[in-house]
Amino acid sequence: MFKFLQKERTIAGPKFNRWLVPPAALAIHLSIGMAYGFSVFWLPLSQSIGITEPVSAPEGISFFARIFSTEYDWPISMLGWMFTLFFVFLGLSAAIWGGWLEKVGPRKVGFISALLWSGGLVISALGVIFHQIWMLWLGSGVLGGIGLGLGYISPVSTLVKWFPDKRGMATGMAIMGFGGGAMIGAPLAEKLMEFYKTSTSVGVWETFLTLAAIYFIYMIIGALAYRIPPIGWVPKGWKPKKKKNNTMITQNHVHVNKAWKTPQFWLLWSVLCLNVSAGIGVLGMASPLLQEVFGGKLLGLDKTFSGLNDNELSKIAIVGAGFAGLLSLFNIGGRFVWASLSDIIGRKTTYAIFFILGIALYALAPSLGLAGSVALFVIAFSINISMYGGGFATIPAYLADLFGTQMVGAIHGRLLTAWSTAGILGPVLVNYSREFQLSKGIPIQQAYNTTFYILAGLLVLGMIANFLVKPVNKKYFMSEEELAKLRLSAAKENEKNEQTIFEFDTIGSAKATWKLIFAWTAVGIPLLYGFYSSIYSSLPLFKI
Repeated sequence: MFKFLQKERTIAGPKFNRWLVPPAALAIHLSIGMAYGFSVFWLPLSQSIGITEPVSAPEGISFFARIFSTEYDWPISMLGWMFTLFFVFLGLSAAIWGGWLEKVGPRKVGFISALLWSGGLVISALGVIFHQIWMLWLGSGVLGGIGLGLGYISPVSTLVKWFPDKRGMATGMAIMGFGGGAMIGAPLAEKLMEFYKTSTSVGVWETFLTLAAIYFIYMIIGALAYRIPPIGWVPKGWKPKKKKNNTMITQNHVHVNKAWKTPQFWLLWSVLCLNVSAGIGVLGMASPLLQEVFGGKLLGLDKTFSGLNDNELSKIAIVGAGFAGLLSLFNIGGRFVWASLSDIIGRKTTYAIFFILGIALYALAPSLGLAGSVALFVIAFSINISMYGGGFATIPAYLADLFGTQMVGAIHGRLLTAWSTAGILGPVLVNYSREFQLSKGIPIQQAYNTTFYILAGLLVLGMIANFLVKPVNKKYFMSEEELAKLRLSAAKENEKNEQTIFEFDTIGSAKATWKLIFAWTAVGIPLLYGFYSSIYSSLPLFKI
């Protein structure tokens, strides 16, 4: 029944055009990338019982009682665990099943990702209906998080194989979609919640079900459109360019089982973890953070967040969603711009810029908030998030420079456990630091100031780890015998697939005009909608 998911059914024939693969990858990544936009749900979910204002639990109620209670609204700190679980299980599933992807192919992995991500949203909708937060954690957090991990790694591996002549572009294109999911999903979710909102519902569970249906359709189409090239295929007429002499770029290869034993692996693990921690916590709270720091200033009013009425709160919620979408826009742009720049100035220098500039911007953020400089505040965080996205796009090339290209995919999968760690560290720091400050009587508009300084401190540690990265010791490199064994295995797989040299010459470049137009239009329209919504809804931020 599911033979169409088998890897051998996805091997491209001579009539296939490789430019059909990027829109398939984007269809999946733009869907799962909505994980970055979940902050638009926090405030509505925190008053899903009270509707217009939260129904607070009595003091002294236990954490477990809050989990199963149907009488009290959830605090944002509890809801934030869903965001944390996203990235914990993303990193774990990428590390655990990265090798499995190579065995079963991207189509089966993409198909399972669609089931888990959309199914998780359905379970989360039920959790809202029955007011059981553990169902949101299990649905979107755990199952959705595994779907995120599987969906994340499937197009990265596939596009790199199809574009050896444009590896940087291919990696950036795959990872770009994940960064841009919230740019489309956040404003769409805000409009859906407003549409479904009634006197007895904040509109979240209805929005979950609607998004689940949309994402399932897009992800299934993307998964079915996946094709992989035969082992050993390269674009017709292309030959790899010889790399310039650079001590940070090895011509050798390190096996995945040895890579994690090197100090370089753990230094890069720390670099990624600390860079991501500083950005992911802000992304997870982007919408409420902006609303609470500036309150009525987002509407040109001299009011704090606590002094706004229901109508004003609805209006600034739209601006907050625009901020989340704008950050996604910079998340996307950073993945292209910074990764491309790293090809010129080097990966180590690029990360040094991330950390030095990030430290300065986070340290400046409290002053910008206190001064009411909305536009400058937004610009500072947009630059920071561009470097957050750029870190994801640059790290695979950093790994390839140090460990070689032979097993960089598997090494990258294991390194993504740093993302899992950051998925806990970043949101917990932001969420619980905010609640601690509020409990001490700090005004809500200043509740994030200490957090900004802590995030700057994390970047200081990341800067030190990046400075310590040196070339890998030659004792870790694979021998010629080990490489020969891997190449023999690839040659046998080619024979099994019965691909001829003639077919190699024609695969990937066949004309498929109408298919290309349809595929790119299908992902292009949502992207244009996302760009328009993000820019339009963020305009008020620059008029104040």
